Amino acid sequence: MISLILSLVVLLVGFAVYSKVVEKVFGPDDRQTPAIAINDGVDCVPMKPWKAFLVQLLNIAGTGPIFGALMGACFGPVVFLWIVFGSILGGAVHDFMSGMISSRHRGASIAELSGIYLGNTARWIMRVFSVVLLILCGTVFVNSPAALIARLTPDSLNETFWIIVILVYYVLATLLPIDKLIGKLYPIFGVILIVMAVSVLGGIVAGGYTIPEITLSNLHPEGLPVWPFMFVTVACGAISGFHATQSPMIAKCITSEKQGRAVFYGAMIAESVIALIWAAAGVAFYGATDVLNNALSTLGQSGTVYEISNTMLGVVGGALAVVGVVVCPITSGDTAFRSARLILAEITHLDQQKIKNRLIITLPLLAVGAVLTQLDFNVLWRYFSWSNQTLAMISLWVATAYLLKESKYRFGSLITALPGAFMSAVSLTYILMAGEGFGLSAAIAYPAGILFAVALFGVYVVMLRKKLAETRD
Repeated sequence: MISLILSLVVLLVGFAVYSKVVEKVFGPDDRQTPAIAINDGVDCVPMKPWKAFLVQLLNIAGTGPIFGALMGACFGPVVFLWIVFGSILGGAVHDFMSGMISSRHRGASIAELSGIYLGNTARWIMRVFSVVLLILCGTVFVNSPAALIARLTPDSLNETFWIIVILVYYVLATLLPIDKLIGKLYPIFGVILIVMAVSVLGGIVAGGYTIPEITLSNLHPEGLPVWPFMFVTVACGAISGFHATQSPMIAKCITSEKQGRAVFYGAMIAESVIALIWAAAGVAFYGATDVLNNALSTLGQSGTVYEISNTMLGVVGGALAVVGVVVCPITSGDTAFRSARLILAEITHLDQQKIKNRLIITLPLLAVGAVLTQLDFNVLWRYFSWSNQTLAMISLWVATAYLLKESKYRFGSLITALPGAFMSAVSLTYILMAGEGFGLSAAIAYPAGILFAVALFGVYVVMLRKKLAETRD
């Protein structure tokens, strides 16, 4: 229990201290944000800071900090370290930068920002990569809540029925102005999400469950190595490229750049708290990583969440917790498709103030998502996880290029270059080793990943020295 408490404290201290360092490096000012300068009544709409925070939290907090944290807990309490330090030094910095840089470019997507700072080739790679990731993400966030709701309803209302219902909701959430449906529902869902997390934490304490203390030992029953598998399995609770597609959406809604630290960095820290609680619940409830892993294999992710919630909290508390777990993915799936619509609108230059143009993009997107729901969830999750972390890697290098060009603190670009290099090693090593990748041995994958990260960091050092020389001249 001491490890969990200390982890929560470190997250809060990280927000109080390190977020201010990140904010200073970026340098928010009084320029108009897209919500004020554009205010199109559809996507660029002013929101109050508390509402923007809740919408951002619900956008990013899908099943990732719950399912991913439970799967990550199979490695043992070492997962706490990745959630805490991955979030403070990587994930929250990533979310803040992608949101704030987007705000300075009229709410542009991460694909467009890649083009501005890394070149046109990067723009097209990121356009394709982002849309594919968002469709995969939206599909994952259809399957998981549908499976869980089906467990709580009569047999006639099966998983297929709930998939259709959720897809219909996604059509509305993707089409309607952001303040009409998302802006009204998300504050309510935000309260449910927070109460759910507090309830599960209370269930751990009241139930007398034992949470193992942090060790560096790998306790995964299947022998998966911590590096790089844990760093890909736990994405949304530590660092997630999906967030780089969501932050620009809220960048269109904040009314001052000075709100960015609380909205973007703060929402990521809040998500990490959720991930910590669920990782702790997994190792505490099942007592051993092999038992947890067996539950995930036999019951599935949704079934495991249901068993933990219902047993820990009873029928009423369990229902509340399950509602929170259902809300999480749905409120990320809808904005995943919405973000995909906005990226495709940038490519096609279709005016999104016209509902006809929104329909032209939205309906094919949802049709592809409906087809993908028929694939195996675990396969979808593995490809989503890798593409997710690869997008995070690219987003951090975009932010690094921006800071090298725009920040008056040139060495401040290290706050994105260091996690960017780290995630570069994670991404390449994983795809080389994983079964869904090239299936190579660690003897090949580890050195390749390290050399890749070193090479990219070397390019960064050259660019940094060039910028420093220009400044002296």
